[in-house]
Amino acid sequence: MTRPIFKEESLTVEEALKTYTVNAAYASFDENKKGTVEVGKFADFTVLSEDPFKVPPGKIRDIKVEMTVVGGRVAYKRKH
Repeated sequence: MTRPIFKEESLTVEEALKTYTVNAAYASFDENKKGTVEVGKFADFTVLSEDPFKVPPGKIRDIKVEMTVVGGRVAYKRKH
């Protein structure tokens, strides 16, 4: 997203998120179990401090992980 010299190597926010979710699940042959939030799939997800679609690309690295849920249970919760 922030590759001013090599723009052809940059990704949009949507492409980057899909790389870590839908595409990663597909690559590991797990698209029926994970990669999207749907009924019947693992309840694994991360809550972020800000919406990556609304933050300037150079500030995405400053977004904090507020909580991580794995298997429907809170695995991590950031202390404020």
